[in-house]
Amino acid sequence: MALTCGFIGLGLIGGSIAKAFKENIPDVRIVAYDINRAALHAAFSEGVADQITDQIDTSFSSCDYIFLCAPVQKNDANLEAVTRVISTGCILTDVGSVKTDIHNHIAGTPLESRFIGGHPMAGSERTGYVNSRALLLQNAYYILTPTDSVPAGQVTRFRDLVQKLGAIPLILSFAQHDYVTAAVSHLPHVIAASLVNLVRDSDSEDGIMKMIAAGGFKDITRIASSSAAMWQQICLTNTDNILTLLDSYIASLNAIRSQLAHKKGKELYDLFDNARIYRDSFINASSGPIKKAYSLNVDIADEPGALAAIATILALSQISIKNIGITHNREMEDGVLRIEFYEEADVQKARNILVARGYTIYEKE
Repeated sequence: MALTCGFIGLGLIGGSIAKAFKENIPDVRIVAYDINRAALHAAFSEGVADQITDQIDTSFSSCDYIFLCAPVQKNDANLEAVTRVISTGCILTDVGSVKTDIHNHIAGTPLESRFIGGHPMAGSERTGYVNSRALLLQNAYYILTPTDSVPAGQVTRFRDLVQKLGAIPLILSFAQHDYVTAAVSHLPHVIAASLVNLVRDSDSEDGIMKMIAAGGFKDITRIASSSAAMWQQICLTNTDNILTLLDSYIASLNAIRSQLAHKKGKELYDLFDNARIYRDSFINASSGPIKKAYSLNVDIADEPGALAAIATILALSQISIKNIGITHNREMEDGVLRIEFYEEADVQKARNILVARGYTIYEKE
């Protein structure tokens, strides 16, 4: 029997999950709604959506699963509409980065016994259906937060379904989820944004800091390029957890300030060494908040056509390039040209091809 999945919202995450279904689940049928008509028609023309609709109506009554993928602030109105059309036995889920708010809205309603909160720990600085792709879920943690009244068999079936999409399911309570993600995702975004703004406000009129911003600064502030509207909503819905951890972080910064002021060498060494040891213990996979970059750095001559030559070589070998650019500041960087790929297998393939042509390669960790 064919599986039918409904998507209310078809942006980056909704579109990526829908594409993962089409790629991994035979005979799946996708019903989709989004206020963005262009995204809907694109999904339909690409064969990702089998049925599109301009409202949350009985088109969703045939669904085995309904995914709420609209922005968090739209969920209240969408939940009311879903309640009117959802069928018996259908599982309702969402993809929000914060779980307490929606669990509170679900509690005590007819939806409580069929709601399994969801949060795929995957994303991109780019947004919208146009940037969605099935591989976004590959080997990414997908956290599930079922209510206490959802039957265990339903939770198991949904967990197995998430696994078939290429993700790694992890079951947590909604409260634990929000505390954990506040620490490893939400607070880092606040810190990255504040650090970027500090440099902006401290820079000279000729923008010297911006011009020479090195690899280390770019690495720890990359996430500051994410959607301002999305992170505003996350901060307003997971406020208590973020505040608790922010207070702890401020206390740690004050301790570090004291160590600096009193030139406490041992304490400063321990700060960096303990951080290095713990950071190096993280799983070396494309999951969780710290992604493995599938990239190479290449030494090339500073001459016309050098970059185009490498891009052409890789294109002729059917290797897709996610990003490519010149590294002007070489602090902590080997190789002047940085090439990023979508898949890990492409790194080794590109390496072999370029080495065979005489290029010097430095593989990124």
